Amino acid sequence: MYETILYEEKNQTAWITLNRPDKLNAFTQQMNAELLKAFKSIAKNQEVRAVVVTGAGRAFCSGQDLADVDEEMDHGEILRKGYNPLISAISSLEKPVIAAVNGVAAGAGLSLALACDFRLASEKASFMEAFIHVGLIPDSGNLYYLPRLIGHAKAMELAVLGEKIPADKALELGLVTKVVNLETWEQEIGDFAARLAAMPTKAIGLIKRYLYQSWDSDLPEMLEKEAYAQRIAGKSEDHLEGLQAFKEKRKPIFQGK
Repeated sequence: MYETILYEEKNQTAWITLNRPDKLNAFTQQMNAELLKAFKSIAKNQEVRAVVVTGAGRAFCSGQDLADVDEEMDHGEILRKGYNPLISAISSLEKPVIAAVNGVAAGAGLSLALACDFRLASEKASFMEAFIHVGLIPDSGNLYYLPRLIGHAKAMELAVLGEKIPADKALELGLVTKVVNLETWEQEIGDFAARLAAMPTKAIGLIKRYLYQSWDSDLPEMLEKEAYAQRIAGKSEDHLEGLQAFKEKRKPIFQGK
């Protein structure tokens, strides 16, 4: 089904592994298309309630494979036809997406990680805005997400200086959710994904949707949007289960409905 990525479903979680380890999982047009196809499929799959994106080998993703780019090509069209639809698919997916950053995340690989809802980094992970080193600007949503995560000044610093940021520094900046010990890497990623997959998925989706919209809304608009979203959440089966579990003094069993 896929040639440049691995796809597996387990414990209500879709595991997507970028699978070009000999090229540090660098993006090609084919990988971009396969990732987009996978996320579109996940959006329709009610059995999947969380997503993990990681890389095979020693890298998460080193960015665009420059061997796959003809310099006569329009770089803007590459974004419009490839990266932008992928980033939009991730941001609009009303399920939590985890970037399990196992190694270097550079260039478009960093953009991919930024577009995810959570970033768990191994001790060997690093992050780099590599665009400046080839005379380009950060793209694929990078300039949207980065300042929202770490602030304008730090975003400018990372984007222009293009320095490698180790995992511990990334945690300090707020780029990552958690730094994970290599010895417990697989277990902790699995546990984190399972935790999210067992939560009320519809509520998570609504939180994700309206957090994005909050940046372009004033307070009265957000108050109304919250009321609209809460009406939807209040009619969900998971809300009823949460109330029943509270009354019965037990742990709720959410179904993501």
